[in-house]
Amino acid sequence: MRILVAAVGRFGAGPGKAGAERTLFDEYARRMNAPVSLREVEEKRPLTPDALMKSEAEKLRSAIPKGAVTVALDAGGKEFSSEDLARHFQKWRDEGVKDVAFVIGGAEGLDRSVKEQATMRLSLGPMIWPHMLVRVMLMEQIYRAQCILSGHPYHRA
Repeated sequence: MRILVAAVGRFGAGPGKAGAERTLFDEYARRMNAPVSLREVEEKRPLTPDALMKSEAEKLRSAIPKGAVTVALDAGGKEFSSEDLARHFQKWRDEGVKDVAFVIGGAEGLDRSVKEQATMRLSLGPMIWPHMLVRVMLMEQIYRAQCILSGHPYHRA
């Protein structure tokens, strides 16, 4: 199963600009058995918040592989324990899912169309997190799910 994180915004441009968040994201991605890719999208035109979300939604949807299970990160989504997330990965694996795409919106959030088309909406809790940090937290939980399923001692409940 391939894992994609599709996100609005860029970690940083140019050497040394990516910062600690990118380093942590890459470290967890490197530990994965499954291939992980990050696709970043950006809208540079000055748009109204609604128009911006619609434009970002189009760009995010075009980054998602056809037929992928899509998980929209959304404060209004369902909160899972690490074990619950691992069970979803196990189910997807057992069903032969080829691609799982996690979608992270920008500062205005995700357009309603992305949330409605998603297979699942996932919340990392009621707090507001910086979007670059959300990528790291998500990647750590994906790695933790892998460890739970393989019986690796990384996860200690």
